[in-house]
Amino acid sequence: SSLLPLTSRISTRSSFSCRAKNSTIFRPLSSRLLVVSQRMNTPMDIAAWRKAYNGYQQHLLEDSLPTKDPFKLFDVWFREVAVLKDEISYEEINAVSVSTVSAEGRPSSRMVLLKSYDDKGFTFFTHYDSRKGTQMAANPNAALLFYWPRFHRQVRVEGVVERIPDEQAVAYWNSRPISSRIGGKSSAQSTVIPNREHLERRKHELEKAVASQGETAASKPPTWGGVLLRPRYFEFWQGQSDRLHDRICFSTEKPPADSADFVRASDRPDWHVFRLSP
Repeated sequence: SSLLPLTSRISTRSSFSCRAKNSTIFRPLSSRLLVVSQRMNTPMDIAAWRKAYNGYQQHLLEDSLPTKDPFKLFDVWFREVAVLKDEISYEEINAVSVSTVSAEGRPSSRMVLLKSYDDKGFTFFTHYDSRKGTQMAANPNAALLFYWPRFHRQVRVEGVVERIPDEQAVAYWNSRPISSRIGGKSSAQSTVIPNREHLERRKHELEKAVASQGETAASKPPTWGGVLLRPRYFEFWQGQSDRLHDRICFSTEKPPADSADFVRASDRPDWHVFRLSP
């Protein structure tokens, strides 16, 4: 396949510059808290914050797209970011916001790590009994949001989720470092716990079990597994400094009839291409 598998963690480690090490964020926690407390009585004026966008390419135009297949276009964009992953020390480029909606219509979002993508969709892993897991079970409509500030790009993906086969989840679970398996099994995700020590105690118990029984003591919990989001909508967003951002969309549903003249054919059957006003 021409698409990029993410079967292992993408390392974003790199050396920091001396200037970065001397910045406030890299000071000891106590020093940072002191700086923050000293500034708390001074209102922050964030309304005037501005940043120039798009130093890498010009406008995102339909006729200049490398492909009009949204799955392949995502792959092109992701690979462009992946080339620089060792230079972007503060980003996990496969980090994605997952938004779900409860049966009562209440939305929630959180960041997860994308673990694979192909022409079927996007896969990540979670606890099925967690908040997002129970929401996806009650309402399979979900959305992903990728944001790569170095490129001033976003990709929105909307679709329907489904669980992947358990044997695939087991294979990925067993490929993780043992410390990650112990951590994942130590936590009943999204449940209320008394304190941090509760987690540390459970972790220590599992570490002792692994030491005496082997790694099978940290086998995949039955309620942990993979989720595949099958897309029906993509939006590729390219930021522009004048705020006339480019928004190129691909959808399995046609836009309103009065926009029919602006809709183009996709390279993928039954998908439509159109531009949205920013």
